[in-house]
Amino acid sequence: MKLEDIVSRTVPPAPWAEGDTIPWSDPDFSRRMLAEHFSQEHAAASRRTETIDAHVEWIHAELLAGRPSRVLDLGCGPGLYMERMVRLGHTLTGVDYSPASVAHARKTAERDGLPVTVIEGDMRQTEFGGPYDFVMLISGELNVFRPEEARDIVRRAAAALASGGRLLLEVSPYEGIQRRGHPGQRWYGMASGLWSDGPHVVLEESFWDEEAEVAISRWFVIEADSGSVERYAATWQAYTSETYAEILRSAGLTEIRELESMGKDTADPELTVFVAERSA
Repeated sequence: MKLEDIVSRTVPPAPWAEGDTIPWSDPDFSRRMLAEHFSQEHAAASRRTETIDAHVEWIHAELLAGRPSRVLDLGCGPGLYMERMVRLGHTLTGVDYSPASVAHARKTAERDGLPVTVIEGDMRQTEFGGPYDFVMLISGELNVFRPEEARDIVRRAAAALASGGRLLLEVSPYEGIQRRGHPGQRWYGMASGLWSDGPHVVLEESFWDEEAEVAISRWFVIEADSGSVERYAATWQAYTSETYAEILRSAGLTEIRELESMGKDTADPELTVFVAERSA
C-alpha cells in the first residue's frame, strides 16, 4: 500500500473485508506477540500471572472436581494455562495459529516432560480429536470469527467431548463489542513494537456497524525508513447472552450456565463465561 491508499480508504470498511483478524500466523508478528504474552505490564495478549493462576485453580476445582482429565485448549497461545493444568494432573492438547507460541509451548513440554500435545493450525480447519473431558475456548476468541464459523467451532468442540464432558466459553458480552467499536481514531509512533521491528507510525481506527452488529478495527502501519504501508484489520461479532445460549444448545449441549467470571476476584467487564455439558 501507499500513503494515498489511506486517504482513499473505504469508510467504514465492510465486516471481514480487509482481513479476518490480526496476523497471528505471520512469523515475525508471531515472534513479537510472544513477548507480549509474558508481559506483566498489561493483559492485552495474555492475563497476568495471578489471574491465570486463579483461573486454573477454579477450573481444576469447580469444573473438573480435582480429577485428572483430558483437556483441549483452543487458542492455547504459548501454553500458559496448559502448563499449569498439566502440573495438576491433567493431559492437555492445545491448538493455536501462532507459530512462535506453538514452538514455545512445545519446547516447554519437551523440556519438562509434560503430557502436552500442541497442534499448529487454524481452529476453523483443524481436527480436534478426542474424546475430551473438558474443552476450553477463552479470552473472547470466538467473537473474531464469522457467525457461521463460530457456530461450527462450537459444534465441533461439543462433538469432541466425552459424554458428561464440559465446554467452557469465555466470550465478549454484546456491550463489550459495542465499546470496542467506538474508540474512534488515534495514532502513535514507536521505535519498535508489536507491528514492526523498526521505527514506525500506527494509524488506528475503529467502527461499530449497527446493522451487522460487529466492531471493526484496522491499523495502517507506516515504516519510518521507507514510508511503506501495511494494513491490518479485525472484526468482532457481537452476540446477546440469549444467542450464546442458543449456539450452545444447537451444538447439542445442556446444563448451560452464564457466569460473571472464572473464579473469585477475576471479573472482567469485557468478558463473560458460559459453561455447558454434553449429555451422557
